[in-house]
Amino acid sequence: MAVGVGVALANAERQRRSKRQLKRQRRLGLGPRETLADALPRMALGQLDLAIEQLSSSHAATDAKTVHETRKALKRLRAMLRLLEHQLAKKAYARENRALRDIAQRLSSARDAQVMLATLDQLIARQPRKLGRRRSVRQLRARLLAEHAQMQQLTLNDPATRAALLAELHACRGRIATWELPQHNGIGLVQPDLKRLYQQGRKRYRRVLQGSGEQTIAMHQWRKRVKDLRYAAEILQHRHAPQSLQPLVRRADALSELLGEDHDLAVLAERLRAGARWDASNTWRTPRKTRKLLLKAIAKRRRKLRKLALRQGAKLYRQSPKPFMQRLRAAHKRSRAQPS
Repeated sequence: MAVGVGVALANAERQRRSKRQLKRQRRLGLGPRETLADALPRMALGQLDLAIEQLSSSHAATDAKTVHETRKALKRLRAMLRLLEHQLAKKAYARENRALRDIAQRLSSARDAQVMLATLDQLIARQPRKLGRRRSVRQLRARLLAEHAQMQQLTLNDPATRAALLAELHACRGRIATWELPQHNGIGLVQPDLKRLYQQGRKRYRRVLQGSGEQTIAMHQWRKRVKDLRYAAEILQHRHAPQSLQPLVRRADALSELLGEDHDLAVLAERLRAGARWDASNTWRTPRKTRKLLLKAIAKRRRKLRKLALRQGAKLYRQSPKPFMQRLRAAHKRSRAQPS
């Protein structure tokens, strides 16, 4: 009996160690004495394993969180790819980027339905008297809830869809496992692409600031580069000294959330306008007065979000690319020098 208890305790300890090791492998950031050339393949494989685990889970058929976590892992992966565009062969970069994009798009139906429901709920929470008590708004919410359940069923409960997604993820993992990146001091491995991502984000910030082009598209494109910058800062920070790059991570994350909410509201407004066509099969059908009330609330919130985003953007992109890169290199060097 004592031997059996001892074996059980030893197995439990091994499982705990295995889970801790797995968590370390998947975390963004550099470990002690780990170079970017070693860390990036490790992080990329860790995110792929996370996505594969989510879709392979026995709970994947009923848990909407699966789609969310899988898409987040894919976004981190694509951010890593953009940091390595100069290092990877042109065809290899295009192939992996296209594969990850296509997998994310095949999960988008369930995710979009969930986001629309959450966005409407946030809108109602801001004006509970005007919107929450309105019967037609409650009816719209009920239809969105039903659509969300249907999309989730079609995406995750279809064995063929899940099998195809897992096959593509495993194929992508096999290719990334062969990466051999050159060793560079500091952030030299990713410096050209990191500078380009910052330049693109700064350019898109100015486009929104000047009001040039279609603003909904401009803000959505800006958000993509802001998220890339956020993930890049997480990748570059040393785990034992994250404070050096943490302000950049927090600022980019806060800005990304503002731009993300604006995009979701823009999509919600577009769907509501489509509901002007009174059709029994149209999920978004709403009476004219209700639609007008919702669109007014959306426009008001988006004006505020734009002001907040521009204020945050001015702080994030206040430096030109050259001094920004100098500051980032210095911060990375300081964190590397700190004892673990």
